[in-house]
Amino acid sequence: MTDVIACLPGDGIGPEVTAEALRVLRQLPLDVEVVELPFGGAAIDETGDPLPAETLAACRASSAVLLGAVGGPRWDAGGPRPEAGLLGLRKALDVYANLRPARHMLVVRELVGGLYFGARGVREDGTVFDTCEYHPAQVERIARRAFELARVRTRSVVSVDKANVLDTSRLWRRVVSEVAADYPDVELRHALVDSFAIEVAVENERLDVVVTENMFGDILSDLAAGVTGGLGLAASASLGDGGPGIFEPVHGSAPDIAGTGAANPAAMLRSLALLLEHALDRPELARAVEEAVDEALVSSPTRDAGGDATTTQFGDTVLAAVGRRVPAAGRA
Repeated sequence: MTDVIACLPGDGIGPEVTAEALRVLRQLPLDVEVVELPFGGAAIDETGDPLPAETLAACRASSAVLLGAVGGPRWDAGGPRPEAGLLGLRKALDVYANLRPARHMLVVRELVGGLYFGARGVREDGTVFDTCEYHPAQVERIARRAFELARVRTRSVVSVDKANVLDTSRLWRRVVSEVAADYPDVELRHALVDSFAIEVAVENERLDVVVTENMFGDILSDLAAGVTGGLGLAASASLGDGGPGIFEPVHGSAPDIAGTGAANPAAMLRSLALLLEHALDRPELARAVEEAVDEALVSSPTRDAGGDATTTQFGDTVLAAVGRRVPAAGRA
């Protein structure tokens, strides 16, 4: 059966790095169909909506969503925001588990609850508010996902909260502890987000699976990426239960280098590897792509990684390296 990949190139360098991922995907021995769709700022320009109904429908019907990047200063002057399309897509697909690998560590971030999705507004006196809410079921499912992932790794989970201050964090800690009872083979440790940030910065090699709520996960996963190579190399997978996942690099749209050929496609290619593993169930192809990216970062780095390769030249190196690792590559 043919797997349909919904491709959302987005804005800035998004189309450039996405193009390299598609070159690699099409070389692999897979039965896939790629459908490119407008999204983010590009969709605002085309339709007035960052997440057009046609794009959402195609994403719902796909096996996976491969997303470039969204946003840029040209959409900052009022009107719809490209980022609203991203939040809307995550919510619509209910991709509640955001996986952010950072060398040996894996941050598992709850993605569709908490502060980013709570009630917000402005009161008559000028006070602005954002509300953080969690239901026990939201905490249970992300905790269970983290424990399942830990079982195939080093059987260790750190749950991060702010239980000494926040009621939502006290709920979080209680539910995670209850879920842990179903996984006696996995060690659980609770940590407070502020002190744990120091561990990420200076002792990350000791950490394995880290599970936390939406805003804490947003901050900690960027910190983890920063101390293990930088945001330009960081990939992510956002997964739900049964429906298509979203696979995207962590970096932004970098409009200042768009069109110059300087963009590093490593994070997008690593996101493709996550898609191969989690959406298409081809872990051997995922490993081949990961290894090829690691090789290219040494032999053909882009400017941000200390070299002078262009986006396309980096992609050429990855294609060649994948071809050496996958005998049937290029003959799908």
